[in-house]
Amino acid sequence: MKSSIRFILLVLVVVVAVFVWNASRKTESAIEPQEQAQTQYVSERGVALIVEEPLRGSVVTSPLTIKGEAPGTWYFEATFPIVVVNWDGLIIGEGYAQAQSDWMTTEPVPFVGTVDFKAETWDADFSKNGSLILQRDNPSDLPQNDDALEIPIRFKE
Repeated sequence: MKSSIRFILLVLVVVVAVFVWNASRKTESAIEPQEQAQTQYVSERGVALIVEEPLRGSVVTSPLTIKGEAPGTWYFEATFPIVVVNWDGLIIGEGYAQAQSDWMTTEPVPFVGTVDFKAETWDADFSKNGSLILQRDNPSDLPQNDDALEIPIRFKE
């Protein structure tokens, strides 16, 4: 009888362990899509930024909404410039990212920005390529304070 109780307890422990292990795997997989939606980039000067939207290579339309996080040092008066360029580097849209919380910090600060642009595309595939450029706001105009992040995008036909 004692061995039967031990066997039942052992089976019960194994079933509970499998259940807990399986539940933790489901929780991890439920988190993964959100983590994949946030893409970390590194600026020209090695500063880490998170851009949730648009992702690298995304097909975009106007107006383009940009969401992410940038260090507080990238902002001046709670904004920093955003530029959209075509395949040839021609500026086709300009706007500003707006801090969504206190920007006077060195920590990451969430931002949202919108840029209206006019992309002229034609049959050539290269004409659908462009870039979104996030620029550190630099009111001093000193070159050592310049920084930027360029994200390749594609324009919808």
